[in-house]
Amino acid sequence: MSIYEQDLGRCPANHVPLSPLSLLRRTAAVYPHKTATVYGEQQRTWGELAGRVAAFADQLTQLGIRRDDTVAVLAPNTPAALEMAFAVPAAGAVLNMINTRLDPAAIAFILDHGETAVFLVDAEFVDTAQAALASASVKPLVITIADPVAPAARIGDLDYDTLIARGNADAPLQLPDDEWQAIALNYTSGTTGNPKGVVTHHRGAYLNALGNGLEWNLPKHPVYLWTLPMFHCNGWCFPWTLAAYAGVNVCIRTVDAPLILDNLDRWRVSHLSGAPIVLNMLTTEAERRGTALPHTVKMTTAGAAPPAAVLARAAAIGMDVTHVYGLTEVYGPAAICAWHDEWDALPEAERATCRARQGVNYAVLEELSVRDPDTLAPVPRDGTTIGEIMFRGNVVMKGYLKNPAATQAAFAGGHFHSGDLAVWHEDGYVEIRDRSKDIIISGGENISSIEVEGTLYRHPAVGTAAVVAAPHERWGETPVAFVELAAGRHATEAEIIAHCRAGLAHFKCPTRVIFGDIPKTSTGKIQKFELRRRLTEKAN
Repeated sequence: MSIYEQDLGRCPANHVPLSPLSLLRRTAAVYPHKTATVYGEQQRTWGELAGRVAAFADQLTQLGIRRDDTVAVLAPNTPAALEMAFAVPAAGAVLNMINTRLDPAAIAFILDHGETAVFLVDAEFVDTAQAALASASVKPLVITIADPVAPAARIGDLDYDTLIARGNADAPLQLPDDEWQAIALNYTSGTTGNPKGVVTHHRGAYLNALGNGLEWNLPKHPVYLWTLPMFHCNGWCFPWTLAAYAGVNVCIRTVDAPLILDNLDRWRVSHLSGAPIVLNMLTTEAERRGTALPHTVKMTTAGAAPPAAVLARAAAIGMDVTHVYGLTEVYGPAAICAWHDEWDALPEAERATCRARQGVNYAVLEELSVRDPDTLAPVPRDGTTIGEIMFRGNVVMKGYLKNPAATQAAFAGGHFHSGDLAVWHEDGYVEIRDRSKDIIISGGENISSIEVEGTLYRHPAVGTAAVVAAPHERWGETPVAFVELAAGRHATEAEIIAHCRAGLAHFKCPTRVIFGDIPKTSTGKIQKFELRRRLTEKAN
């Protein structure tokens, strides 16, 4: 035995499981009077929030909830939803935040698959929850979260605020026995078949919460506006990040551009997160008003790379955008387009192009790489060779709930396989070219739908754009563009195609342009599977 192992073992004095619960515990002790949540005219401090969390965790225990029981929540971005990020794990249970846009059948599947023991429902979603419970096999305890802004509806016999009033607000927040213990269950979008249940652990949640603050250079006491759904990767771990930094959580129930802009001004919001579609919405609304933001607002955006044209417009109104990248399986963002000061001297268009890259690994992620999906060999860092983005490290999920085959496939070769296709640049920055299912192969040539979409966004009439493959007798597939026109703008199919031909090789250009509303998920991601379905229906 090494001399460094002799009589130098772990003990309670030198080894404590990592958990985001400790972040709340510290902030409640150090900054109890700092504002934690703002919701309309209601404000609560971190001391009050911690008391509510302790009280509800106490009541969950009194109701018989034990370690690894699943507690599901169907709620918008309210203070109650934020409290769940702490109260449920403080009771030793596993938090399952459910997408509020799902239909009752999908919710019923999630309730059954997660073997839900408790189901908290915001009053706005009582009808949906009742329909889901009617077809679900599980019979969980049901708790209504009442809200003055929501309808006066109830479900079940228990009320959230009543339980908190009964609970012990001074009960200590208990850390897990093991940091590998599950903290959350999040379901993937399920665009084909049933969704997969992603299981994450306390250690990863703690690390990625701190990673958010480290990579974003968060100041103490930031003011953060919730446009990103808390059900999406547990709000990218930001409930726990804001606890670490004793920040202010400005909560709003709906993603509405005028409402968001008004709150940015009223509360002097310093930070927010959201999908590129939210960035586009805010930019368009500010342009419509003919005003810039009253102060600089920092925003992290993820998903498909924001088109350079959108980033340039956002900068013009005072948005400082940082592009992050990740998936549910890696707790949300785990990569960032880390900025270099010398890029400030680049022309505006080149700066926007730099910002659009997915970038490099978070400091808390061991490795981000682009590899051949078959051989797992790293692709050359030449900016042209396409491979699959893979992750490895402490902020990768435990696996998929009750799905060992999918877990083994996702972790094949010792890396998490993202399914995203990308190139690796000489400076080590990753840039997505497409999802593996979204790449268009026309006449044997690979076409990046993201590249075509970036060109479309440079047309002044284009508000939102998406490109998918359509069958073609000669070429196998060709790109088809779906376009939502910006407010007050007009364009024809011929004009849009001509615009693309001026900036792209002709084989990459859309052969058709379809105008109209583009379907999106609740997190702002474009539902390309729905666009493909529309094309199939048109063909038939």
